[in-house]
Amino acid sequence: MKRNPITLVTGGVLLVMVVCMLFTFQVRQTEVAVVTTFGKFSRSITEPGLKGRLPWPIQKVYEFDNRMQTFERKFDQTITRDQINLVIAVYAGWRIAVPRVFLESFNGDMTKAEQNLEQVIRNAKSGIISRYNFSDLVSTNQAELKFDQIEKEMLDAVQAQVKTTYGIAIETLGIKQLGLPESITSTVFERMRAERQRLVAKYQSEGDRDAKTTRAEADAQANKILAEASGQAKKILGEADAKASEYYATFGRKPDLAIFLMQLNAIEQSLKDRAYLILGTQTPPFNLLNGAGGNGGSPSKK
Repeated sequence: MKRNPITLVTGGVLLVMVVCMLFTFQVRQTEVAVVTTFGKFSRSITEPGLKGRLPWPIQKVYEFDNRMQTFERKFDQTITRDQINLVIAVYAGWRIAVPRVFLESFNGDMTKAEQNLEQVIRNAKSGIISRYNFSDLVSTNQAELKFDQIEKEMLDAVQAQVKTTYGIAIETLGIKQLGLPESITSTVFERMRAERQRLVAKYQSEGDRDAKTTRAEADAQANKILAEASGQAKKILGEADAKASEYYATFGRKPDLAIFLMQLNAIEQSLKDRAYLILGTQTPPFNLLNGAGGNGGSPSKK
């Protein structure tokens, strides 16, 4: 009896598929795997692709998600060095770094891994926070805050423990939220208010001191300018008095010249604005105009 070629081809394909399923497995881009032989570790696989294996129950493959896992610790109380209770929530980002250690520690159970990681993070957080004062975490002065330093110390403390013990790498760790227990909130706010008042008094004192300094400098500068101006005025007056003395000495020697110049000045002052004057020809100082030459005037006598 002849077999149908389609049936033979289909059977061959199915056989190949079964053999591939028994002797190969696929590691995805987002996975790592551990192969055990008769329950004992055989090898770790961290590169994606098609891999070979012996069929179960000789070998067994454990595949784990190697993407970043997010862990958030719920609020719990922590005491600072100056005995202040804080309520802190911590977050962490982790991934499987050593697949063999992770398998042996938790048998591949991600939930169990996070439970153990939670305890390690809580201990590290409490130990690090206890070495810092409340003002290092909560302060009106930005320069006093030490969040970055505290988070780095927490990350270093956790990393050193979980990678060798659990096969986990902590890639990021920080403080998500920080609060105060209701029982001490009013006390802390009062302390912060007092700190703010202290800063206000400090800035007001500095402002008053700077204002006094500025006023003193301005007064000194004004006095200097007034003294220089007074000296310059005295100098000018002295020079004017000296010049006037020279003129008075000349007038003393020539009184007629002095009278003549005074009369000319009187005429100039009288005629500098438009005016009509009816005066006798002998009225000083206009008597100087008698005999002045001009068109239509009498010729002067020699």
